[in-house]
Amino acid sequence: MIIDQLKNASLYFDISKNIGAALCYLRDTDLLNIKLGRYEIDGSNIYAMMQKYETKSKENGIWEAHRHYIDVQYIIKGTELIGYANIEYLKAGEYDDVKDMLPLYGDGVYFEVNAGTFVILMPQDAHMPGIAVSTTQSVEKIVLKVRV
Repeated sequence: MIIDQLKNASLYFDISKNIGAALCYLRDTDLLNIKLGRYEIDGSNIYAMMQKYETKSKENGIWEAHRHYIDVQYIIKGTELIGYANIEYLKAGEYDDVKDMLPLYGDGVYFEVNAGTFVILMPQDAHMPGIAVSTTQSVEKIVLKVRV
């Protein structure tokens, strides 16, 4: 897992060609004026999903991990907690290949993510996004899916 400010994105361009392209997309796109929905960047290799939602309690969150995609999550507006744990420390549910979604059960640590911050979550990084810091608030986020 990597967490940093978008102004430092160039430090991570060389992790992989696709992660570099995803971070360039974040850096070069007018994210304040992008509409909700899915955007193809490089076919199924890299795509973005613009989201707006209300944060929720930890009790209503779901631990998840992905096998085929890396998540690059970027907060445009608002603040949320994102839970993190290595998948080895959680109990796995049944993997859904269509959704590339592995539900997990257990506990982890939570960190606060503010506007201007991105998080890179690898396949071994279980995460629980969209958690309220103290009270529910509206968050605008773009999630880039980067093929492993």
